[in-house]
Amino acid sequence: MQDLASALTRRSMHDVKASRAHVWLDGPGDWAWPGTGGGEAAVELAPPPWVPAMPRRAEPAIGGTLRGSGQRGLARRYGASLLLAALAAVCVGLALDGRANLERLTGIQTVSYRSAAEVSLERSIATSPQPQPLPSVVPVSHDAAGSAIDSSSYASPALGGEGSFLIYLPPGYSSTNAHYPVIYLLHGDDQTDTSFLQIGVQGTLDRLIAQHTIAPVIAVMIQGGPGSNNWLNQGATRYEAYVLEVQHLVDRMLPSIPERSARAIAGYSMGGYGAMHIALTHPHQFSAVESWLGFFNGLEGQLRADRPLISKLGLRAYVYGGADDVIANPSENAPFAAALRADGADAHSAVYPGEHSFAMLEEHLEYMLAFAARKLSAEHSQS
Repeated sequence: MQDLASALTRRSMHDVKASRAHVWLDGPGDWAWPGTGGGEAAVELAPPPWVPAMPRRAEPAIGGTLRGSGQRGLARRYGASLLLAALAAVCVGLALDGRANLERLTGIQTVSYRSAAEVSLERSIATSPQPQPLPSVVPVSHDAAGSAIDSSSYASPALGGEGSFLIYLPPGYSSTNAHYPVIYLLHGDDQTDTSFLQIGVQGTLDRLIAQHTIAPVIAVMIQGGPGSNNWLNQGATRYEAYVLEVQHLVDRMLPSIPERSARAIAGYSMGGYGAMHIALTHPHQFSAVESWLGFFNGLEGQLRADRPLISKLGLRAYVYGGADDVIANPSENAPFAAALRADGADAHSAVYPGEHSFAMLEEHLEYMLAFAARKLSAEHSQS
């Protein structure tokens, strides 16, 4: 694993000031991005009651601009990647069992966005092999608040190589027998799991927990692969299956609460797409999802397919973009949130002043983590 200290200092620190008014785009009805024509935008000037009109800065911003997210040409790769998902024997088998059990419990027969041939191929996969040995957990750091960052790596069947992730363990973790909700975090194109530490995940969670804004949670920052893979299954490298693989390992390794209602998934840029894709493809796994400066190309079919389950089980969602983002179109956020709401989700969206940058992520991190963790802690209070 690369040296954590050097990874955390790769980006220069600078202060960012908003250059325009805070714009909320979360209203019903016809919608158009301001300045592009096509009628008036549905602008909601009042944000949800728990979010200040302009979130205060908690720490200095991290400079730098995020790489492109590879959304171009996504539709062309989409059908092939779905078929290749069938090769992920361990994780796909577990996921299918989960969906089948959920259908039995709810009495809802879901309509798959996949073809009958693809579903048949997945269901024909042999019984999963014996669980792989648990990877070791290596301490990386502790902070003054009492939280810890650990790392873990293992031979990933989904990747055909090494998989790894960082783990945030809340203050008091080592002195209690509590079980915790888990937030899974996916990074953007050509970034690393350490980028979440760069934007302040550890300090922000420490502060939210100390202020009793949220209950203690575990955060798992997954290291993905290089390039614009969009956290999809591509060829022999199956990133979607890899995320589920990590989730199943975490439930075996750590004192997590192994239930849908205790899991959230979020990501930025390419990871925002990956988080939404995985949450919609596997609705029985996650009860909350967030996309930070992300995009939603090709996800409408998944949303339609899982409408009965989302309506029955509920889904908490938040998507936001940057007004000056030239990589992930901010005009996509409000319509996609509206589509989520139409299908039964509790979904919110916003467009904030700013670009496709780490500064944007850092500025709004506190409220995004609070949004996800409050959903989890509402159903799972820790002693």
